[in-house]
Amino acid sequence: MSTDADSDLPGDTTPGGSRMPVPDGTIPVAIALLIAGVATFAFFRVGTVAVGGEEEFKPIVSLWFATFALAPGFFLPLEQELGRALAHRRAIHDGSAPVVRKVVRLSAALVAVIVIVILAASPLIASNYFDGDWLMVVALIATFVAFAPAHLARGVCSGSGRFRDYALIMGSDGVIRILLTIALAIVGITTAGIYGLAIAVSPLFAVAYVWRRGALKTEEGSPAEWSEVTPNLGWLLLGSVFAAALLNAGPITATLLADDNEGDFVTRFSFGVLLARIPLFLFQAVQAALLPGLSRLAARGELVEFRAGLLRLAYLVIAVGVVGTAGAFILGPFAAEVVYEVDLSGRTLAMLALASSFYMLALALGQAVIALKGHALVALGWGIGVVTFVVVTWLSSDELFPRIELGLLFSSIAALLAFAIALRQRLASGVVPDQGSVIEATAPLE
Repeated sequence: MSTDADSDLPGDTTPGGSRMPVPDGTIPVAIALLIAGVATFAFFRVGTVAVGGEEEFKPIVSLWFATFALAPGFFLPLEQELGRALAHRRAIHDGSAPVVRKVVRLSAALVAVIVIVILAASPLIASNYFDGDWLMVVALIATFVAFAPAHLARGVCSGSGRFRDYALIMGSDGVIRILLTIALAIVGITTAGIYGLAIAVSPLFAVAYVWRRGALKTEEGSPAEWSEVTPNLGWLLLGSVFAAALLNAGPITATLLADDNEGDFVTRFSFGVLLARIPLFLFQAVQAALLPGLSRLAARGELVEFRAGLLRLAYLVIAVGVVGTAGAFILGPFAAEVVYEVDLSGRTLAMLALASSFYMLALALGQAVIALKGHALVALGWGIGVVTFVVVTWLSSDELFPRIELGLLFSSIAALLAFAIALRQRLASGVVPDQGSVIEATAPLE
């Protein structure tokens, strides 16, 4: 994730070398992703106990997956574009403050629009999604607002080469959330909405810390035009929203389709989704170290090495997917009972793990397509996945779990096929990546 396109990197080799370039900052980011993944599992376990059971925890589950369908979907592209623009200015020794101000204004406008939409739809959201709990609607708005500065801070850190601070913001969020949950439980609070507000404020602690230590400081420079920060924003925004929606579609759909007496079903299904994502959490940590090197190979025009490295990455994903799916079928029910004290079948967990495996491969190919300047093709691919999910979930079955499982599986396969075709087209066209597309390809999806 280094930002100087032609600088030497730790681990660089000649094209015939055996090692793949490992850009600066990838190891801290990989560690942060692992910490964030572990913290997610812990929060669901601690939170269920704190509020008194699966039925009571259901609104928090609904908030969690709605948050991570909305916030990264809308703010990750701003983070990517801010990081790309700041990296470019750093390379030409120009101050970045004008760019940051532009993106802050853009972010504020986006937050205002989304909050207005949520407020307008709040009666429907409260009644149909949060079972009449208006405090959860407040928590949803607060969470969305709080995640904006977190993503902007990450963009400043990545574009400025401050990757330890970037990793701190990413990894500490989950840890702080658990500490807040434990504190609320100790004082005896069982209201779900209060725990929802804990989800909202948790990213702000690390942002305040890195701001106070000067990690978000930027220098004045030449005036910034909107074209400097928005060349690919539209396609990145569309693709990111679709990708985040697909990643979190299972529990959100379960919340919307479940009957009033099936709240525990939603929580159990969400636990299953989290367990099935263990390979995805691990893969994203590994990918944080591997994909930047692949992107740099592409940027240097070493497409033979790029193809070979991408093929190795695909083999890794397939291996992880096979092991993860088999493990979910054989050991998944035992793990669900031990970790979350819920009863889930091996078939359900294996189907979720298989869908997650195809999503992993789609994610890897999609980011490779972005590195090759295929932003529009990636947005189209994730859009195809979302449409496939809706159609399959609608037509495949009348049973709650199977219809969602099939929707997740076939939507990930559809996106994967779209990206495979797009990658083939990009490689065949002889496109030459630039530094900006390389940086945009390396941002991790939460």
